Amino acid sequence: MSRRNLLSPGFLYFALFTLFLYAPILLLIIFSFNDSRNLIFPLKGFTLKWYQELLKANELLDAVVNSLVLGVISSAVATALGTLAAIGIARFNFPGRKLFLAVSAMPMVIPYVVLGVALLILFAQLGIPLSLWTVGVGHVIINIPYAMLIVASRLAGFDANLEEAAMDLGETYWGTLRRVTLPICAPAIVSAFLSSFTTSFDEFAVSFFLIGTESTLPIYLYSQLRFPSRLPLVVTLAAIIMVGSVLIVLLSEWLRRVGSFTESKGVI
Repeated sequence: MSRRNLLSPGFLYFALFTLFLYAPILLLIIFSFNDSRNLIFPLKGFTLKWYQELLKANELLDAVVNSLVLGVISSAVATALGTLAAIGIARFNFPGRKLFLAVSAMPMVIPYVVLGVALLILFAQLGIPLSLWTVGVGHVIINIPYAMLIVASRLAGFDANLEEAAMDLGETYWGTLRRVTLPICAPAIVSAFLSSFTTSFDEFAVSFFLIGTESTLPIYLYSQLRFPSRLPLVVTLAAIIMVGSVLIVLLSEWLRRVGSFTESKGVI
């Protein structure tokens, strides 16, 4: 890149925008290696002891396991329901289709705090005790519209004549769905699952209202902020989570691009 391009307003804006977004994450990673409980500059030295102590914090590891299990189950359910909704919207023209689409996308515009309070009232009225299951229900509701839109965008990207050709050759609708539609949509479905998992793993507001006696990781981290001595562990774990989240998002985007690239090359 030439010096002229480096000094252009567009590049300077990009650099400042990137710094604004990722400087806090970079600080987390830097302080996770700092040999001090105080999160201030100058650094006291390089150490890996906070990573070693993470392995001894049983309550924290339990919270990590809870978040992982919750993320996998709720993301699988949300992706399955979102995929079914996407197929219905993209391939069928039924009465109330636009209303169904609007209702399905509604959780995207509802503040999570409001959604958490509403679900709390609902579960209380139904006499359902709060637990990880109630948190999972909230996460499924949050993730369904995102999964639906990701898969629907993939369905809109390939020709429906492929499905019609399969059925003209004697395949049933369900056979076409299993052998043609779902394989073509597989990268988008995996991308939807990974996006849902990332959202569920990091989600706090809905979990705060619906959690029972077992903590998820965001709830546990928030509770530990009251204890300054635990702060380095929180920062270290947050650094690990951020790196993991970035890798998952990159993998999700790569899978989405794989599907688009395959189609553009005429493979499908």
